[in-house]
Amino acid sequence: MAPTSALFGASPDVARRVLDDIEAQFRLSKDDLVTITTQFLEDFALGLGEYNHPMAMIPTFVTGVPNGSETGTFLALDLGGTNLRVCEVELLGNHEFVLRQQKYKVSEALKTGEATALFDYLADSVDAFLTEFASAVPSSPTTEQPNPFASPSLAELDPEPAVPLGLTFSFPVEQTALNRGKILTWTKGFAAKNAVGHDVVQLLQDAFNRKHLHVRCVALVNDTVGALLSRAYTSGGCLLGSIFGTGTNGAYVEHVENIRKLGDSPARQNGGYMIVNTEWGAFNNTRTVLPTTPFDNKVDRESINPRLQAYEKFISGMYLGEITRNILLSLIDAAPKPLLFNGRSSSQLNAHYGLDTAIMSEVEEAWETGRVPTVPLTIDSAVRKEGKPAANGLPSADVASKIPDWQSAHFTDVDSLSQDDLARLERIRGIIIQRLGLDAADVSLRDAAIVRWASSLVANRAARLSGCAVAAVLVQTGRAKLGGGFVTDEEKIIVGVDGSLIQHYPNFNTRLRESLRELVGEEVEKKVDIGLAKDGSGVGAALCALQATKQGL
Repeated sequence: MAPTSALFGASPDVARRVLDDIEAQFRLSKDDLVTITTQFLEDFALGLGEYNHPMAMIPTFVTGVPNGSETGTFLALDLGGTNLRVCEVELLGNHEFVLRQQKYKVSEALKTGEATALFDYLADSVDAFLTEFASAVPSSPTTEQPNPFASPSLAELDPEPAVPLGLTFSFPVEQTALNRGKILTWTKGFAAKNAVGHDVVQLLQDAFNRKHLHVRCVALVNDTVGALLSRAYTSGGCLLGSIFGTGTNGAYVEHVENIRKLGDSPARQNGGYMIVNTEWGAFNNTRTVLPTTPFDNKVDRESINPRLQAYEKFISGMYLGEITRNILLSLIDAAPKPLLFNGRSSSQLNAHYGLDTAIMSEVEEAWETGRVPTVPLTIDSAVRKEGKPAANGLPSADVASKIPDWQSAHFTDVDSLSQDDLARLERIRGIIIQRLGLDAADVSLRDAAIVRWASSLVANRAARLSGCAVAAVLVQTGRAKLGGGFVTDEEKIIVGVDGSLIQHYPNFNTRLRESLRELVGEEVEKKVDIGLAKDGSGVGAALCALQATKQGL
């Protein structure tokens, strides 16, 4: 058994005051949450009214969502990094689909060569996929019952039917229609020549035409929009698609009349609804309401994009480990005597982003195991690439248990903990030694308790802040009133989510729901059906192609 106390230079009382001070900086009261959500709504209004705001509120020109009765076969092409992915999605019409996919490597030469060579390679990859893997027989999208979103027959669209394809293009684009978008710049190591300023859909379609492929690129897709469409198909509707993973973003269904920056454009004159991509990762870049600490300021100052994507830096998986690392280093470096690990660090802990959020998740999992009933995290009813049905949803409001206040520094007082908790701290101590490369002699059980406390503190704040974004959408769309007191007559408010935090981080969903409950009231929160919307960049892109055919593209 490890020692239960480290060689603190400061007295336990002084050490506790240090922890209490850090804890206070990460606490969010109900009033804090309301203030932040109110600012969210103000930023929504700004972005809907004018262009060039950090909360961009980008019109996607997707004017409807599937209800699960649609059928047909659609392609998706996902380009966003080292690999590109080609998918075929067969919609079965009963909220289920079959997914077939294949990845293709994108060489460095293609990334930096002529754009025509890159897009020819994309077309060649689609051709190879259709030849080797897909059923490759275009089937007419149909529906047995009258359906306002029913797909027209492909034969009506073209005498020689072309397979509709949705393109997920994970680079900055100025989108002006569902099937038009100008490339603004390359990122992620891409620098293909003669592409910036050109319509990415046209570049891809020109390549298909050069190869004489009967494929038509009908939709340009954002993966968050795709998450909304994917969840809508499997559950019969969806209000919000959101990503809580390495990054964060949300897209929701808005009244077109509220998108004032569209002016008198045909899209606005037609009325109805349109999906808006919020780009909420850039919320409150001025940090006037976000609860900034010195640990957050250090993350921002050392990032590749200082003073940008502020909200994302508070809640996304890319940054939570770094915030936690900064807390731990401040305790290691405490003067005149250290408060953690006998003042010793490691090469991993000294490295920028050396503490991955996955380590935080491991630590919290070890602390929670055997304590709070584990609700299995599954996926909406869908048929995936092996043709096997998946099961249903994230933990509901009814089964998501309220968790104890593990963020309290009280739980770093190891002498007052039970034997079961001490055993959990032993497991956490082992994780710290193994994953952070620290000497076992320098890691006490109290040190393990402090690492667990810091991880929980940072993750809890992230989840509660995430609840503000969901609440803002509910209020914006008239489903809730900030502070509670209004209950929509809708039976369910469906939200699709994707991302590693919401899927895998212990109790992230539960903590988010607690925040949501404080903001909109328990009755509304219980109506919110949060479920996984897997593969927004694949299945979602194919569903966007479906939507494009409905819109006559």
